[in-house]
Amino acid sequence: MEKIITAVNQLLEQEFEIDPDLLKPEALLKEDLDLDSLDAVDMIVAIDHEFGIRIEEEQAKNLRILKDIYDIIHDLATAEVGDTDR
Repeated sequence: MEKIITAVNQLLEQEFEIDPDLLKPEALLKEDLDLDSLDAVDMIVAIDHEFGIRIEEEQAKNLRILKDIYDIIHDLATAEVGDTDR
């Protein structure tokens, strides 16, 4: 999970110029990190590309805090690994 947190935080710092001090698991995406709906779409696309996963629209609508992003990436990446073991 630490690799996911580091990678997501770096992406947010570099692509969205977010102050690293604001990148805490409980940070609200809109209110604390100032990500509007267009930023959110761009962020999802960047995460999909970075991690080789696909966050569906319904899943993305439920992302409210930074920890939600860490968790969905972890869950999807774990599911992907599980699928290849069959």
